[in-house]
Amino acid sequence: MRIVFSKGPSGDSSAKGLKLSLAAVFAIAGLGVAAAAGAWVQGRVSQPATLSVVQEQAINDLATRDSNYIRGNVDLLASKVGDLQARLIELEGLSKRVAKVAGLSYTDPEIQAGIVDASAQVMDYITPDDAAFGSAEGLGRELDSLQQQAARQKDRLAMLDVALTRRAGVEASLPTYTPVNYPYLSSSFGWRRNPVTGRHVMHEGLDFAAPRGTPIRAASGGVVTEARSISGYGKMVEITHGNGLVTRYAHASKLNVAVGDIVEKGQLIANVGSTGRSTGPHLHFEVRMAGHPLDPTLFLAKQEAPPSMVVDASKQVEAILPEVR
Repeated sequence: MRIVFSKGPSGDSSAKGLKLSLAAVFAIAGLGVAAAAGAWVQGRVSQPATLSVVQEQAINDLATRDSNYIRGNVDLLASKVGDLQARLIELEGLSKRVAKVAGLSYTDPEIQAGIVDASAQVMDYITPDDAAFGSAEGLGRELDSLQQQAARQKDRLAMLDVALTRRAGVEASLPTYTPVNYPYLSSSFGWRRNPVTGRHVMHEGLDFAAPRGTPIRAASGGVVTEARSISGYGKMVEITHGNGLVTRYAHASKLNVAVGDIVEKGQLIANVGSTGRSTGPHLHFEVRMAGHPLDPTLFLAKQEAPPSMVVDASKQVEAILPEVR
């Protein structure tokens, strides 16, 4: 079959319209083929990768091991945190007992923060294994809390150390050492009848009857502020111990220290005599605070009699007791 296009004006227009129609059909077909090809390529590229059963099992086993390892470490740390909590509570209780033995009050200004009353925090840590801290996040919060508690406890112990050091310094300055090794009192502190004038006057110290030449030792450490003859006292040593506390040692026969000397507790400072207004060899011992006389027996430690004595001078001392004032 032959199609013959006439060459007339009407034939030319029909041929052109047919060509355009064929071109449009071919274009639409090309687009469809391109779209189908693109969809096929896209499907091949975006297709998810698949794992074999062995690979999936290996990955699962690795994840399980990692999880068990992490959980085991968390449980171990949780156990150690519990032990640390118990130790902190024990430490606070120990601080309280130390302060109590040292005679420090928990409201003492020296330790303003006080020591936490451990009795209010005594408890056990018996809990189910899975209820300790729950997670690593909870464990971290607990560790932060323990760190803060440890810092507070450190501050409390530091303040307790300062208080004990200060208290020890004060106690070391107290005149607790008996100045002569003859603790026989011929006259005590307080009002008495003066053996010379017969009047009742205040006796501002203790009189220890002892043989002439007996060593006189410092009742506490300090600085010598007087070492000379003074009216009434005779040869006298005065020692300043700080905080307004002073001790005096009178009627000595010999002085072994000078003004400005630093002496230690128990150090030889003079020898017993009967200089000044005295009726016999003895030591007149005074303790003064801010210039006011105090009873020395409030400070002196009570001595126990030794089991044996090399020389027994009790009869000699008893013989002079009625005369010494």
